[in-house]
Amino acid sequence: MAGLCSLLGLLFLAGTSPLDAANRFRDVVSHGRAAAPVMRLQDQLHGWYPDQNIWNEKLYPVWKEGDSQWKSCWQGGQVRAILTSDSPAMVGSNITFVVSLVFPRCQKEDESGNIVYDPNCRNATASSPDSYVYNWTVWTEERDLGKCPNRSTPHVFPDGKPFPCHPGWKRKNFVYIFHTLGQYFPKLGRSSAVVSINTANMTLGPQLMEVTVYRRGHRTYVPVASTRDIYMVTDEIPVFVNMSQKNDRNSSDGVFLKDLPVVFDVHLHDPSHFLNTSTIHYKWEFGDNSGLFLSNSPVFNHTYTLNGSFILNLTVQAAAPGPCPRPSPSPPTPTSPPFLVSTVNSSDAPIPSPTDASLQDWRREAPDESCQVIRYGHFVASLTIVEGILEVNIIRMTQIQKSASQTEDSTVDFVITCQGNIPTDVCTVISDPTCLWPQNTVCDPVEVNDQCLLTIRRAFSEAGMYCVNLTLGNEVSLALTSTLVSISGRGSPVRVGTGILVSISALIVFTLLLTFFVYKRYKEYKPIESCPGKVVNRNALDVSFHKEKAAFFPANNEKDPLLKKEAGIV
Repeated sequence: MAGLCSLLGLLFLAGTSPLDAANRFRDVVSHGRAAAPVMRLQDQLHGWYPDQNIWNEKLYPVWKEGDSQWKSCWQGGQVRAILTSDSPAMVGSNITFVVSLVFPRCQKEDESGNIVYDPNCRNATASSPDSYVYNWTVWTEERDLGKCPNRSTPHVFPDGKPFPCHPGWKRKNFVYIFHTLGQYFPKLGRSSAVVSINTANMTLGPQLMEVTVYRRGHRTYVPVASTRDIYMVTDEIPVFVNMSQKNDRNSSDGVFLKDLPVVFDVHLHDPSHFLNTSTIHYKWEFGDNSGLFLSNSPVFNHTYTLNGSFILNLTVQAAAPGPCPRPSPSPPTPTSPPFLVSTVNSSDAPIPSPTDASLQDWRREAPDESCQVIRYGHFVASLTIVEGILEVNIIRMTQIQKSASQTEDSTVDFVITCQGNIPTDVCTVISDPTCLWPQNTVCDPVEVNDQCLLTIRRAFSEAGMYCVNLTLGNEVSLALTSTLVSISGRGSPVRVGTGILVSISALIVFTLLLTFFVYKRYKEYKPIESCPGKVVNRNALDVSFHKEKAAFFPANNEKDPLLKKEAGIV
């Protein structure tokens, strides 16, 4: 009996040794590095497979990291894979990964999924601009057209599962193997692939995503690139605050001006719209002993009235969808009447459930999606408040009058005053009347006394209406004011003479064209009509017209040309 057990044990070891020696997904995607930990139950991802499955190394060759074959696996150079994600992701939300392939120079993917040389690329390495790098269309056998792949065809993933049969699957010539948390997910794609994962079952903290990319070959799939990236799963709401202020010269340095409101605009990092249906509250503490402020709006204004450094604290609270807490089971009491079980939602108010004889039946009927979990987000920033230029005003404009003989540009003096800190420079932008198209910009340093009163002189080359922007600035602030200026003047003799000549020339051309048009319009040839009635009426009108003309305009008939004709000649 002992000999029989030994024999069976040897047979079992012999049968299992090929499986142990075979490559598994965790060994392939790690490329010889330390393999990821074994998948835990709480990390199980929907639709993903454990990386203990066998890898088909005959159809998908395995190359270790640093193998020389990586350099020659693609014609014309080496392909790079770039992996990005919208991390960090709040637990329960979706996180999306995008892999994009970067081909060697002058190569691109066409509409059929083939890789071709770009005809618009200069110094292309191909002999012909229209030649293929990989023409996978001709590799497809005609007998496979229109047929869905199965396990007996080479159109399968490394674990033997056939490619999904959907329209356009034959144009996707790359296989992407995603691997994380001891699980893998194969995906068919073109030059890019997108995968989204729900993080409800993920362990909090930083995690590693690895991707290996294979391209289609004649008989096998060839590895072309691999990449990895760190992503983060958190139970806090990712919060970012954009701070801005009028007259602030640089809003990114954390330095702001006293006595001017600072605008705080809160942005929650929620790319999967996990909190769309949540009620969000914001609690502000600005560090200047102004107290606590509660708001439901992501935009809030606050004015600091003292100089110094202050710590901003923001707490964001949201009721996010989450699992319902399990009710505490009570000991069975067969003789007692039916009891009432309750749970707690986000508002901490008890919600009674239907009375049931079985606690297990009640759990099955309770909808998990009706429960909510309170999530928090925090933002802390250090702000420095200093004096700045608060306001600038133009109190007077004076146009300097010049004599008619002077041909210089017109000059205007702007008398301006400001409030707050002392400016160190002034810039003037002269634009069209709409203030959209700058025509001239001049910046100069200035020295201003404590009263902040100065005069700025600017020249205008031509008469007309102008928009003038005056900006006073120093190290931390900028203050702007605008006005419209009307410049009147005769201008230089040369410009005036040129304008007169152009106007006269245009008038002459217009008159000639009008005369020619009238001549062509009213000097057309009109044939004599043969209708007797109309001829008589026309002759009567002519006689009447000549009579009226003779009465009002008597003339000498001796000069009539008809008297010069010879008798008998018509």
